[in-house]
Amino acid sequence: MFAKVENNQVVAANSSRNFFTDSTGIYEVIYDTTNLKDTEFYYNGAETFTFVNNQVIASYAPATAKALNDVNAVDQNGQPVLDQDGKQVVIKGLKSNHVSRVKAQASSALQSTDWYVVRNAESGAAIPANVATYRAAVRSKSNDMEALINAVSSVEQLAALYAYVNTGTEQSPVFARPLGDFPRL
Repeated sequence: MFAKVENNQVVAANSSRNFFTDSTGIYEVIYDTTNLKDTEFYYNGAETFTFVNNQVIASYAPATAKALNDVNAVDQNGQPVLDQDGKQVVIKGLKSNHVSRVKAQASSALQSTDWYVVRNAESGAAIPANVATYRAAVRSKSNDMEALINAVSSVEQLAALYAYVNTGTEQSPVFARPLGDFPRL
């Protein structure tokens, strides 16, 4: 990113140096990402450019955490927002969205072995023990993940569930996240 400076003020910024017709007063932007946070969990603040010590610094206003829990939608007058069926519109929070994501991942993991279940229902053919064990493990892990997500009381706690940390040693690292991962067949 480059910025044009006139009279010690940043007047324009662009990703291409060639955007500027006059090459005087063009500086490469230095980013201060101190306030930037993961957009999965936060709304990042507005970007501002300042010219200090012959450098253009881009910085961000503090990030705001996204809603953790579901909230009922209201209009600018504080009145409930209703859908076409007259039901209260609910804006899903991070917990609901992450639980839905876990359920979708579990469904996807089970999909490759669904045919065993269908075959069993239609013909009585046995489901192989390893497949039945795998399917039970996926459902159990999904339930555990959902419980962990629903137990958090802050956005920081939710984000920490997804952070991979070394649970091994420096010589033999083993990276895992508190939320865990689905089993594999």
